[in-house]
Amino acid sequence: MDYRFSTRVSQLKSSAVRDILKLTQGNDLISFAGGLPAEELFPVQAVRDAAGRVLDKGTGALQYGLTEGYLPLRQQLCERMAAKGMVVTPDEMILTTGSQQAIDLLVGVLTEPGDTILVERPTYLACLQVFALHGLNVVSAESDEFGMVPESAEELIRKHKPKLLYAVPTFSNPTGRVWSQERRKRILDMVKQYEMLIIEDDPYGDIKFNEEEYSSLFALAGAAQDNPVLYTSTFSKTVAPALRTGWAIGDSRVIRMMEKAKQAADLQSSTMDQQILSELLGGFDLDAHIALISREYGARMNEMEALLRSAALPDLSWVTPQGGMFLWVDLPEGLDAEALLRCAVQKGVAFVPGSSFYADQPKRNTARLNYTYTKGERTAQGVARLAEAIGEFTARS
Repeated sequence: MDYRFSTRVSQLKSSAVRDILKLTQGNDLISFAGGLPAEELFPVQAVRDAAGRVLDKGTGALQYGLTEGYLPLRQQLCERMAAKGMVVTPDEMILTTGSQQAIDLLVGVLTEPGDTILVERPTYLACLQVFALHGLNVVSAESDEFGMVPESAEELIRKHKPKLLYAVPTFSNPTGRVWSQERRKRILDMVKQYEMLIIEDDPYGDIKFNEEEYSSLFALAGAAQDNPVLYTSTFSKTVAPALRTGWAIGDSRVIRMMEKAKQAADLQSSTMDQQILSELLGGFDLDAHIALISREYGARMNEMEALLRSAALPDLSWVTPQGGMFLWVDLPEGLDAEALLRCAVQKGVAFVPGSSFYADQPKRNTARLNYTYTKGERTAQGVARLAEAIGEFTARS
């Protein structure tokens, strides 16, 4: 049988992270590749208790539910958003199957094939897949340790007239960087001037290693109605990925269009998952749990940094993340991280080559390391193996 796949799917690149994760299954491979939270920190008992309470109430959680999501959970999330300066009602929110679906739905209802979207350089690789699937032209603005560079962004806006800007301004994937308050305001003023919309992706914002507060772009822009920012986040990093629940907030007109698109995609996200999360928020101190994982992840980041420094590898540099899950490393000039990965896997350690995170003209001597999934001896062994692989490559040059 000759299966004739659509052009948009046939030309889609497989996710480098997912491909690397396949390598780690069933092997004694130390993985710094996936954006995996620490399983030993999952609130297992709290989730078990919440699930029990849901099922004790009857069979409602096993039935179909609203496309826009379980109302009590949306109300609880509105309260949590208000604590961050985001004033929103349940009608200005939709629950999705992870934040990845929220981004897909937003792109689907706000763009046509051939439209242009502006991203940071580098940016989240799974979103590059979404944009490719929707037939978008992707242009990337330069970024530095303070975020997207406004001058670069404005030059591209004038030249390409993008319809959307996609960004992860707080502890970004892959770099772990956080936009300065000045950059946030300048970029927001810019999109208002050029009548663009922003998709603000915030899966990591709660995982911070200091007491500094970072205002979301959505909060800076004001109320949900007529807001140029569409905000999305998820429980995947703060509770557990398998519960597959994210959310998007924005102008109710956008949310209603997303609702229509979601009806065509999957009717609704899991009612059971949503009710478990609602029960969890009602009887579990999620903020205390987030503080716990933030402390632990901060310690693991410090551990990985110290190990990389002690390896004394020449020409290795990075910006210390203030939160999130990733360390973005600049490798020695001329070193191809994809070739390095093949050597590293043979030595028993994996990472994600940085080239996967570029829409164009990839910087090949870069790598993303995840520090949240391993600790202690496992991290030490992994860094030692990685250092050995890098040492071999630099010795050849």
